Amino acid sequence: MKILVTGIAGFIGSHVAEAYLAAGHHVVGLDTFSSGAAGNVPAGVRVHRVDIRQPRLLEAVLAAERPDVVNHHAADADVSQITRRPRRGLEVNLTGTLNLLESCARQGVGKLIFISSAAVYGNPRYLPVDERHPFDPTNVYGMSKAAGEMLVRIYAATAGLRCTSLRYANVYGPRQQARAEGGVVASFLYALRRGESPRITWDGEQTRDFVYVGDLARANVAALERGDGGAYNLGTGVPTSINQLLRAVSEAVGVWRDPVYVPKRPGDIRASYFDCRLAEQELGWRAETSLQEGLRALAAATAAPTDRAR
Repeated sequence: MKILVTGIAGFIGSHVAEAYLAAGHHVVGLDTFSSGAAGNVPAGVRVHRVDIRQPRLLEAVLAAERPDVVNHHAADADVSQITRRPRRGLEVNLTGTLNLLESCARQGVGKLIFISSAAVYGNPRYLPVDERHPFDPTNVYGMSKAAGEMLVRIYAATAGLRCTSLRYANVYGPRQQARAEGGVVASFLYALRRGESPRITWDGEQTRDFVYVGDLARANVAALERGDGGAYNLGTGVPTSINQLLRAVSEAVGVWRDPVYVPKRPGDIRASYFDCRLAEQELGWRAETSLQEGLRALAAATAAPTDRAR
């Protein structure tokens, strides 16, 4: 089938595009390259440089490409920037998603896969977090993703568009930028290799669910044929503290430096990890890569010259 991936030049979108190609599908992309990199795009894939906030240009792309499925990874995911500039974040994440849904409906797209986030849940009321947990976002980014999911549900019900929402836990893997929101693994790796002290907010005992990008790419392939009308948590179901994470990254690269602890940020959540049984039951998916395996793969894929010489 033919699949249009928005945000294809991004860290996660590029891995998803590769997984679709490996499964034998025809992939085209859409990106502004405002945060993604051209080098991330798989070789030979045609990319339209169009902003999802431009409905006429977006419609023209869908009319020309006639994709069977649209995979929607394009988003403003920088929580700190959205907090400072909420209007732009909402224009990209909410108005942009609405533009895409309208174009999909008019152009007869069969299915849309919407990428959501653990941020829709906010500060968990219970753990592990399952899909029945109410939406209670603590920032504009989480709110925009929750509202995006609601738009998707409405269009699925009223426009005959098959839709699946995938809620990502904390993602890590090759191509992630150290400065990216949620890029704590990449930031630790970057600091250790530069001989700098990693920075940890709060006391480092807050926990998150870290999932390898390759596992998420498999989930996006599974969602092509499954999960219509559903929303699914995608994580490992294993809580890892930030202190534990630093030790694991250090072990993967063979370097340790004492961290510098900085004050807790407003809205920081103490503990969060997923219950992913619904994805296993309905998508036939589960995370297969342990944190140690994923970090070793990441360290090998991004090895610095000094690392290779050892």
